[in-house]
Amino acid sequence: MFSFVQRFQNVSNQAFSMGIVMVVFIMASSYYQLINNNAFSVPSNIDNVKTLINVRTSRYFGSQRGKAKENMKIKFDLNTDLTPLFNWNTKQVFVYLTAEYNSTEKITSEVTFWDKIIKSKDDAVIDVNDLRSKYSIWDIEDGKFEGKDLVFKLHWNVQPWVGLLTYGETVGNYTLTVENKNKV
Repeated sequence: MFSFVQRFQNVSNQAFSMGIVMVVFIMASSYYQLINNNAFSVPSNIDNVKTLINVRTSRYFGSQRGKAKENMKIKFDLNTDLTPLFNWNTKQVFVYLTAEYNSTEKITSEVTFWDKIIKSKDDAVIDVNDLRSKYSIWDIEDGKFEGKDLVFKLHWNVQPWVGLLTYGETVGNYTLTVENKNKV
């Protein structure tokens, strides 16, 4: 007959194997639900973006050796319904608004202006007007935003209870050319 250790090892191996199979099934079925709910084509409306530019000399705002840097915040309107991102395996959804622009050396920079953690499907509809950005940004290279085209996009990250993180972005963006007159 088998010893106690061999029986325990056999039972624990069976339980571990079944646990792995269950985790793979949960991951696959929740990803399939996201595809079925059209989560990768959620529309968003980013509108009425206004820039607020300050010139700062503090090192906390990107200045080096007392040389002034332009710091930009924005005000924006956002309307989107993120309920298709929620299913039985969704713990929370991390949503963030970014802007892409070409820097002086033709390198594309992407910066985050605003983010939010949505913990339930009831809070998944976002409809805000004149919301001020959470973060102030500055350009590392030349420190000037004048004349740059910023393309705003809303990204999301589904954080599941079990499985891998799923990333994506909503359909719809907003392009803004920064003008000199918006300095505060």
